[in-house]
Amino acid sequence: MSGWKDAGMRIVVMGPSGSGKSLVGASVAAALKAEFVDGDDLHPRANVQKMATGHPLDDADRMPWLDAVAATLRRPRIVVACSALRRSYRDRIRAQTPGAFFVELVVPEARLRTRVSRRDHFMPASLLDSQLETLEPLASDEPGVRVANDSDLGSVVTRIAELIRRAG
Repeated sequence: MSGWKDAGMRIVVMGPSGSGKSLVGASVAAALKAEFVDGDDLHPRANVQKMATGHPLDDADRMPWLDAVAATLRRPRIVVACSALRRSYRDRIRAQTPGAFFVELVVPEARLRTRVSRRDHFMPASLLDSQLETLEPLASDEPGVRVANDSDLGSVVTRIAELIRRAG
């Protein structure tokens, strides 16, 4: 992974709520001996309160958060969990952090709904629809990979780590 080591290894594990960003991101970071930051922890308090009351974020809400994600990604050897749902959001992150590499977790909608309905999180399950409407999958010309989060955690992390090594 010398390419990633030289570039500082800046990885965003992305996808809608319930895709497994936090769990997979933390596990990928551990496997790659990198720092992990959950993008949820970078939201301004107003964003968390807005989502907690069942209101989706708009682009004006997201921009300061995306800037905080980009600033965090400037640290070397880091993995950040961040929804990064739209290409324009990923473009904003990349503009501030060249070399950012995106790993999109792909999960069937029915499984996402089951996951978000079973967890205790500030973002209610009712906001999943707005996330799915916003989602623009990672395009082939963007630096990153799409990975099905469809098996046990260890297998998914191994698959991601190998794809990152090949890309680096």
